[in-house]
Order: sequence, then structure tokens, then C-alpha cells
Amino acid sequence: MRPFLDKVMPEAWRAATAFSSAIREAALQRGLSSREVEFIKLRASQINACAFCVDLHSREARKAGIAQQQLDLLPAWRETALFDERQRAVLAVAEAATTLPLTEEAEADLAGARSVLDEEAFAAAEWVAVTINAFNRVSILSGHPVRPRDAEGKIVR
Repeated sequence: MRPFLDKVMPEAWRAATAFSSAIREAALQRGLSSREVEFIKLRASQINACAFCVDLHSREARKAGIAQQQLDLLPAWRETALFDERQRAVLAVAEAATTLPLTEEAEADLAGARSVLDEEAFAAAEWVAVTINAFNRVSILSGHPVRPRDAEGKIVR
């Protein structure tokens, strides 16, 4: 059984959550919407196969107003027209930042995203991706469990 990193070093966890909150606020101030932030967090978590974070950010995405159909199709976002230009741009950033090293295809995706997002929104999207990737690793290494939830999202005991 691996230790929960957040429980063994709570001061590091507090610093990480403060960092994450600061990045989220800075991203919102630089033009990203709450929905765009959640798209980045959820897509990176899917790629990393972080069950805890996929569960959390699926719920957060619904709270932010992302349509269930978009959530259902998120792994296949390139194959549907249900995502607008900005959503596609932030999803491209999420994927490139999560699947390092950058390939030629990822570089092209980032260039395309940069043509849609201004410098500040683009950098904010990259910072959100960097942050969620760190949290994915903490949850995966800790083995954070996914608890069953009811239809309202409350933990079932």
C-alpha cells in the first residue's frame, strides 16, 4: 500500500493546492473561461488515466456548464464538430502538454492553438495543463480511490 502523498506531507499538499488556486485565478483573469479550464483538466486526466481526477473534473465540468454530450465525446473531440474553435485550442494545449516530449504534430497543434488564443490565454492554458498533470501524478502515485456516488454526486456509503 502506497502512502497518500497529501496525507504524509500535508504542508506540500497545501502548497500545491494554493499553487493550483493561483493558476486557476490567473487563467480566468487572462481570458480562459471556467469551462475551458475544466476541459484542460479533464482531458489531461483522461490521457494520464487518473481515475480520481477524471471523476472530480467530470463533476466540476458539469458544474461549469459543459454539456454531457461534450463530456461523453471528449476523448474523440477531434472527430466531431461539437467543440468550438477555442475549445479545440485548449484541448490541443492539454494534449500537447500531457504527452511530452512534443512531436511535430503536437508542435503544429500548439501553433494552431496559438493562432486562436492570444498570448496570455495560451500561456494560461499551458499553466493549467502543467498544474493538472502534477495533480494527476500525486493522485496516481497515492492511489487515491474513486468512491461510488449517487445521481446527485454524493458519496454512497
